[in-house]
Amino acid sequence: MRAARLVAGAILLVLCALQGLALLRSPPMHMPARIDIQLAPGAAAELGRDALAVPGSGAGLRLRRDEHGRWWAASADGALRLERAGRQTRSSSMVLAPGARFHLGAQHYTVDAVDGQAVRFSDGRQAWRYDGASVWRDGELLAACPGAGPGARLAGAWNRWLPRLVPVLAIERPLGFGGNLSCGTQVGNAHAEPGSAVLRIVDGAPLLTAATGSRRTPLLVERGGLPFELALAEQALDGVSAITIGRTRMATDLRDGALQLHPTSRVAVRSEARAALPEGVRWQWERRDPWAWPAWATPFAIAAVAAGALAFAMALRTRVRGKLPDAARLGAGIALAVAGLAMLLAQRAGAAPGVAWSLLLCWGALWYGLAWRGAGAVVACGVLLLAAGLLLQLELGLGAPDTSWLRHFQKTAAVIALGMGSAGAFASRRRVPGGIPMIQARAESLLLLLAACALAALLLQVGWGNETGVFDLQPVEFAKLALTALAAHCIALGLGGRTGTGSAGALLRWLRLAAPALLFVVLLGVALVQVDDYSPLILLLVWGAAMLLAWSFAARRPGAALAVAAMAWACLAMLMVLRGAAVDGASGWSFYGERFGVWLDPAAHPHTGQQLLLGAAAITGGGWFGADGIFGLTALGQGAFEALAIPAVQDDFAPSFLLQRHGLIAGLALWTLQAAFLCALLHAALRAWQGAVLARDFRHAWAGRFRCFVLCGGAAFLFGHFLLSWGTNLAFFPIMGQPMSFLSAGGSHLLFFIFPLLAFAAAGAPVDGGARPIIEEN
Repeated sequence: MRAARLVAGAILLVLCALQGLALLRSPPMHMPARIDIQLAPGAAAELGRDALAVPGSGAGLRLRRDEHGRWWAASADGALRLERAGRQTRSSSMVLAPGARFHLGAQHYTVDAVDGQAVRFSDGRQAWRYDGASVWRDGELLAACPGAGPGARLAGAWNRWLPRLVPVLAIERPLGFGGNLSCGTQVGNAHAEPGSAVLRIVDGAPLLTAATGSRRTPLLVERGGLPFELALAEQALDGVSAITIGRTRMATDLRDGALQLHPTSRVAVRSEARAALPEGVRWQWERRDPWAWPAWATPFAIAAVAAGALAFAMALRTRVRGKLPDAARLGAGIALAVAGLAMLLAQRAGAAPGVAWSLLLCWGALWYGLAWRGAGAVVACGVLLLAAGLLLQLELGLGAPDTSWLRHFQKTAAVIALGMGSAGAFASRRRVPGGIPMIQARAESLLLLLAACALAALLLQVGWGNETGVFDLQPVEFAKLALTALAAHCIALGLGGRTGTGSAGALLRWLRLAAPALLFVVLLGVALVQVDDYSPLILLLVWGAAMLLAWSFAARRPGAALAVAAMAWACLAMLMVLRGAAVDGASGWSFYGERFGVWLDPAAHPHTGQQLLLGAAAITGGGWFGADGIFGLTALGQGAFEALAIPAVQDDFAPSFLLQRHGLIAGLALWTLQAAFLCALLHAALRAWQGAVLARDFRHAWAGRFRCFVLCGGAAFLFGHFLLSWGTNLAFFPIMGQPMSFLSAGGSHLLFFIFPLLAFAAAGAPVDGGARPIIEEN
């Protein structure tokens, strides 16, 4: 064990050295700290994105200063957003008042009334009413659109009945104009593309917004009897605190007759502090400082140290001989968690410290994880996988032409500090004397609470979120953890010959057995309703098959194991048949048929097959030894522009960048490490099962079985992620993609699934030669 820990430490040292070398070798980058724009009264100017340090293609900014000195701004594509008093609005939006008129194609609309809760308008033939959630035509509520998914129908049914009693519970749904049908929350207009205009109720006022894009029908609004295109409307900059062009946010300041813009997010960087600027525009340059330390960070750093010291002192009060290291680990874990949380909040506020501080923080978190007492091979392999992922995200950030890519690395580093610190504190607390051991009844209550929270989060995503999550979180990751824990509990009870304690009633026994099935059904619903892809369904099927296989071995039911093996061979045969199928045969299968068509022949679909084509080109360019021939060592910290062209390269296609930059041999090394991690999880599960078999108390036996199947379920989900991610990058599976665990830019997957699994594995690992289950008798 000591030799394995030394090997893991040596590999981690090499990965940290490569990260530090990448930071040291990155060329100096410059960007504008302030953009000064001078315009004489009555003059106008149109600035492209290059003059504003806005990366990407698209329209820039139209500026005008009237005779009275007021500044006006507009965007050629209507993508300009303005912030006033903390509230953000689009330049292509306007508040409708009674009597207002707007035109979409050949259709004219007139606003008849606005009563604070709804807006009434007409098109000369029909009268419409919209309250922010539902639409009525001539007094009749519109039915759901043909082909609407279960989520849209559920939201429509909810809005139809419940808000009449409690209006605040209505699910907001914007009203769209365009298309041939009037249904759901869509007003049909045969002369306009669907979604050409959108109407919402914001703070009791109807807000009309023109959609952006080349295929949208222009929305004309009358002002003073003359129509003008709303997407190109000018907005006064009086009282505006910030503007956003694309994804670049700039704080604004009107001073001494000049407009000053201070870029704060996603700013284009240049290797030299010079640029060709139009007349009247001047940049004040600043160099990207990896050691930048904002003033706000000092009190947070003091708070992190104080929290760690307080936890250390409280643990010392109950310590006995030999327990001082456990108290120190507890204090260090809490300090890391506080520091990681502060980093996350700083990034949300747009004032994160330099990348070097994030690198030091994640180094501390990684070495702290490797030093966990009783961590074992599971945590050691997890730490090495995290270090490899951080190296990849750092290379992407340093080689990008703008500052947004480094935010992925800094977010992942902050999440690792938060998760590793919290998990380490939990694992250390299990070793500190005075901790209260958990009995089975208390564990069951926590599992039911976990399931309720997971279900609530999933329903929240269905109602208010989309396939990317809700409130920047992915509830499905938390639901996977709850599903694994509940299923493990039920299997542990079933294998023990008990469905509950003697005092448990029929309802409690039903909840114990039905909760995993209910959660599984909800997960399937979310996968099919929220995501236009079947990869989550495949992920759940992989997990279900693996859990069935584990149960068959534990219960000595070979028939179930044979069924799983037959199903796996059938799926493999089906993929081989589909791979040889004709491309034209998938053309009539709607969205999923298109995915198969792209998979079968990506060259025939140059737009939708762009990920596969660019990913394949990157992998081919890497060869066995990387694009530079020496495993990417000379490319550390340098540009990665070709790889950045791959869509979602920081998430789904991170393996393609790894193979392009470091070569197929590095990919094989990563496969080996991933296999070792899965084997370590299964070995820990086997030890837990052996402990349950040898236990003389039924509570300890249940705890051993519970830990065994939690680790098996976690390994199954991780195997599914590895399989789908590699299958996507190497074109084995016709799916849109899944992030690769540990390697992709982390967030919810790391925080809500990976680190709880690592903490669970570490807290129940044997220490000092004895087995000590994570949950034991009081």
